[in-house]
Amino acid sequence: MLEVARARTPAAKLVQADALPLPFPDDSFERIFTAHFYGHLLEDERRAFLAEARRVAPTLVVIDSAPRAGSGREEWQERVLDDGSRHRVYKRFFRGAELAAELGGGEVLHDGSWFTVVATASRGA
Repeated sequence: MLEVARARTPAAKLVQADALPLPFPDDSFERIFTAHFYGHLLEDERRAFLAEARRVAPTLVVIDSAPRAGSGREEWQERVLDDGSRHRVYKRFFRGAELAAELGGGEVLHDGSWFTVVATASRGA
């Protein structure tokens, strides 16, 4: 993926690292944006991620999956990759107001049938 990104955006600075802790100094960015990541974090990981997001940026934008009919609000799912390997992943589903409350407040930008989007000032900015 980094090779593709380098070819498409040669002037960009690309970083490969673990998500926790974030490999950036305090106040490195104006905002942190995540898409379909937060809903895979277990409780301790969520706390750690939110602390890291607040450390590196004043604003956090989270896109994640909305609840679907016939599914629970959290579950363990089996994912099968193209190479045939199987992985169990944790997944949560959110309504906008619930996600905003969990993030410590914020504005619900979209609350649809497939996904929700919340923007929050992570440090009261």
